[in-house]
Amino acid sequence: MDLIIRVKEIKGNCSVYKINDSFKLEDGYRLVSKIPICMHSLTSLLPYYNVLKVSEPGEWGLAGVEDKTKLFLQCLDPHEYTGGGTVIFEVSRVEQ
Repeated sequence: MDLIIRVKEIKGNCSVYKINDSFKLEDGYRLVSKIPICMHSLTSLLPYYNVLKVSEPGEWGLAGVEDKTKLFLQCLDPHEYTGGGTVIFEVSRVEQ
């Protein structure tokens, strides 16, 4: 199973990502990207990427309102206080 992680929204100003940027986790653990990756954003993904192999995002209340198959999470930068950017990610599973 692969995961596609796409930048859905940016609150504030992120110095790394742009809207619709994406990267991929192949086979559940290999990070593949043509863009730079922010280490802060990976900390948000780490608790969930393995669990997606065995369950659906809706089981933990992190699924989208319209599409229960997609997981939504955000990076840890509190832009209101740091002047940076909080990035909202949309995570989709791709079955092989």
